[in-house]
Parts: sequence; structure tokens; C-alpha cells
Amino acid sequence: MIILKNKEEIEKMRQSALLVSKTLTEVAKILRPGIASISIDKMIGEFIRDHKAVPSFLDYRGYPFNSCISVNDVVVHGFPNLKPLKEGDIVSVDIGVILNEWHGDHAYTFAIGDPGEKLPV
Repeated sequence: MIILKNKEEIEKMRQSALLVSKTLTEVAKILRPGIASISIDKMIGEFIRDHKAVPSFLDYRGYPFNSCISVNDVVVHGFPNLKPLKEGDIVSVDIGVILNEWHGDHAYTFAIGDPGEKLPV
């Protein structure tokens, strides 16, 4: 069943999604070789809370992180960890927030420096 939203509800949804985009913009500023994905996850949680929102992944069915961070061949929903990122890594960052009782969620995939040549299909 589809529940139609009014203009006020749509605006709240938009604000939640915009906070996810702003958070991903902050992630882009700190991504570099040598940083561990757990540090990125910590920044994500702090940034979201600083904007009066809640990281929606944290504690969802016991999940212990603010985000899902997948590196290279980890397809999706990777766990942040202590392993430093390196030049050429492909990093997907998936973030969800709850702002004003509305959920926003999306992911973005970044390359750390030059990811190298495309593999043959």
C-alpha cells in the first residue's frame, strides 16, 4: 500500500535526505590513504548527532556502527574496521539518518586516488 504524503511530510523527508548528502560531503573531505573506516564511521555519527538527528543504522537489530562502509570487493553493507584505506581503494559509504521522525538513506561510492585500469569483462 502506498501512503501519500502531504507537502509538510515531503519537506521533512527532503531535509532528512539532505542531511545524508551533507554527511557524505563531509566524508569526502576526510577520505585519504591511511584513514581507517572506523574513524570515518565515528565522524559520521558525530556529524549526524551535531545536526540534531540520529544515525538510523546504529543499534538496528544490534548493528554496532553508524554506517556501512564497504571497501573494494565487499559488495554492500560492510562493517567499518581498523584497516587503513590505501591508494586505489574503492569505498562505498551507506548512511541513514532519522531527522524529525523521518528517515533518509543513501550511499555513495568513492575512489581513493586512482583506482587503476578497468578490468576486462
